[in-house]
Amino acid sequence: MQKKYFGTDGVRGLANQHPMTPEMAMALGQAASVYFRHEKGTRRILIGKDTRRSSYMFEQAIAAGVTSMGGEAVFLGPMPTPGVAFLTKAMRADAGIMISASHNPYQDNGIKFFDGLGHKLTDEAELEIEAFLDDKLKSLERPIGDKIGRAYRVDDATGRYVESLKSVFPREDNLDGLKIVVDCAHGAAYKIAPSVFWELGADVISLGVKPNGKNINGDCGALHPQTLCETVLAEKANIGIALDGDADRVVLCDEHGQIVDGDHLIAMCALELQLHDPIRGAKIVGTILSNMGVENYLAARGIGMIRTAVGDRYILEALKENSLILGGEPSGHVIFLDHATTGDGVLAGLKVLAMMVRSGRPLSSLVGDIPLYPQVTKNIRVKERVALESIPAITQTIQAIEARLKGKGRVVVRYSGTEPLLRVMLEGEDASAIQKEQDVLEKVILANL
Repeated sequence: MQKKYFGTDGVRGLANQHPMTPEMAMALGQAASVYFRHEKGTRRILIGKDTRRSSYMFEQAIAAGVTSMGGEAVFLGPMPTPGVAFLTKAMRADAGIMISASHNPYQDNGIKFFDGLGHKLTDEAELEIEAFLDDKLKSLERPIGDKIGRAYRVDDATGRYVESLKSVFPREDNLDGLKIVVDCAHGAAYKIAPSVFWELGADVISLGVKPNGKNINGDCGALHPQTLCETVLAEKANIGIALDGDADRVVLCDEHGQIVDGDHLIAMCALELQLHDPIRGAKIVGTILSNMGVENYLAARGIGMIRTAVGDRYILEALKENSLILGGEPSGHVIFLDHATTGDGVLAGLKVLAMMVRSGRPLSSLVGDIPLYPQVTKNIRVKERVALESIPAITQTIQAIEARLKGKGRVVVRYSGTEPLLRVMLEGEDASAIQKEQDVLEKVILANL
């Protein structure tokens, strides 16, 4: 069945316009209160949010929905997405809800769910919740009197998550002597990330830590790391760490001001894992967008890659199915399944810092000669999502391009799960050649959509 409201990562859209309205948020809270009801009758649901102005509106609407169906709504306040996942499991809640549109501009917002183990929901679970929204909620009996739920705030949520992150870093090591620039994108980690690195001993220079409800992801953070790189050079820092609005992804900057993206990050971590855990390090999980150069580089060193659809919940599913512990995507979502069930930008930064401390090598040396094939991407705005396989001109053009690439490149065309966009990506050894092929494909797509 086709989902009506849920995309790649929850329900997302322009705040206060369908489907991201307070009415929908309340209905999702009601559906969650019913769907996640524990066999013992409890339904304690944690609610975290990022720093968008609209997140406060949705927080209250979701809580109203949860309590109207007899559940407990537990407010966490501003909290990274991975923090909500962690706390949901650590506090033995029945579910967690994160209010965030991640890397999108502040006008957008989203609602995503975690089950009691801190896992994002499967497609099947999201379809069941949609069924509640469309039909079942109307016929359910509403509780009254003392059966109505309650809402309350957890004051030490931030401290719990900070301590969990610090526990990832080797106890016998510290960050003394390292200067770190961290850009929190005026988002959910604006207090948490600087605290973690400072408490481990680093000299921390903080950027993007003054949210005003509108500046989240605005010319800062993982999407716009230019200021981070400039600050690293100006301050002669050892590393720069840029997070996105909900801190589930990270982009790094080395001591020379050079960007280190998710593909480089996953390759470095894969080599480190293979060194210390050869069995579980024999394979990692990437996505259809993971760089072919990295895949070939790791294969030459005995490390395989399983590819999934875009989205860290699909990475998680593949990790569990194949008994693996490391997966990620170019955007900087990296899952270390030994520690977390979703991408965590601060955790990934700590993993890299631990490698730097233990090896005594700078970040540029850890990246070394890991190659990235050139990629060209184009986002094409669409009015509706027409099945591409039903348009012969597009499918035949893709097949012809792949034939010309002769196995030394790839074409990936997919609809965004969060925006009305068709994303077109070409990759290959020759940058000019794939740019020409991309121009050809774009013209065909525009002529037929």
